[in-house]
Amino acid sequence: MSTLTENLGVFAPICAGLFGLVVGSFVNVLVHRLPRGESVVSPGSHCPSCGAPIRVADNIPLFSWLFLRGRCRVCGAAISARYPAIELVNGVLWTFVFLRAQAWPEFLAGAFFVSACLALAAIDAEFQILPDKITLTGIGVGVALSLLPGGRTPLSSILGAALGAGGLLAVALLYEAIAGHEGMGLGDVKMLGMIGAFLGAGGVLVTVLLASVAGSVVGLLLIAFTGGTRKMRLPFGVFLAAGAVAAFFFGDALTLRYRALWP
Repeated sequence: MSTLTENLGVFAPICAGLFGLVVGSFVNVLVHRLPRGESVVSPGSHCPSCGAPIRVADNIPLFSWLFLRGRCRVCGAAISARYPAIELVNGVLWTFVFLRAQAWPEFLAGAFFVSACLALAAIDAEFQILPDKITLTGIGVGVALSLLPGGRTPLSSILGAALGAGGLLAVALLYEAIAGHEGMGLGDVKMLGMIGAFLGAGGVLVTVLLASVAGSVVGLLLIAFTGGTRKMRLPFGVFLAAGAVAAFFFGDALTLRYRALWP
């Protein structure tokens, strides 16, 4: 089956990337407001320091931050480089999602998924929480999009969500029973349920493998170079998000390579 790019031309993924930049601005809203319990609808975009409304001309993704040199036009306060970074990463991810998509349902699911993972990673890195408004909504969206033709089947989506959430919950409870303290929160459980709703059972396994390896490597490096301990708490949602995005793009190829090792 031909991809959307082959059907619509090379300009189409560029448009997808530009839309991704715009959605990246909304991802920034989620990252800033959800952990603080604020509405993501109102008030409109404003400076985090002085509260001044941001003009339309100053709210162009990526370019406005560069034009204003990372400062508020009104008060001159520095605006974190996280804002253009998230916009840029989201735009790039949407471009690659479009390049691999063979049908519109596949693109819609992939675009939502990578943006949700990006938001969760940024929030967990700063606040070490994974908001239900993203994870539980993501499970619902993943199952709903599986009803559209050309994508994952509803059964695969539901089984993936059940395996992701149920499997990690069992591991978390077992670890707590053995170690005597909590190893991971329910936010991680719900996030892996969301990942399963989009990637299915196979994607869950690849995600957990990649996230565990990445988390272990980072943890060992922090212990070696910063004097941390094995009980040091890491934002596992960051590694789940990275593993999930990698599984989305490369999971099938990794699975085939693994199977090829066994005659």
